Amino acid sequence: MEHTAHMPSQRQLRVGEAVRGALAMIFAHRETHVPVLDSASITVSEVRISPDLKNATVFVMPLAGSGKEEVMAALKEYAGHIRRLMNEKIVLRYSPKLYFKLDTSFETASRINTLLNSEKVKPDLG
Repeated sequence: MEHTAHMPSQRQLRVGEAVRGALAMIFAHRETHVPVLDSASITVSEVRISPDLKNATVFVMPLAGSGKEEVMAALKEYAGHIRRLMNEKIVLRYSPKLYFKLDTSFETASRINTLLNSEKVKPDLG
């Protein structure tokens, strides 16, 4: 099976899901000992791993988007610490460097839903 540049391999998907699960557990159990992070309810929606498995883009969203600026700043500052905690949960040949990004897919879906239900668009859908 041939992979295009934008299609992740099975290995990337497996590693991404392992990283996502480990990070979700760390945040759920409040294991970072960083007050801003341990007081927030953080959802890890997706992890995308680079083809060389050395970098991971982690998409996160604090519950209801509250305090997202502070949470994102803390995630960036403590990425190395969180990576070490992740290494205690999963064994990988290479521990990927973590890059945290705010997941805006929930907001986008909500915006699309609002548009589809607006009076301006309803006649076109019927």
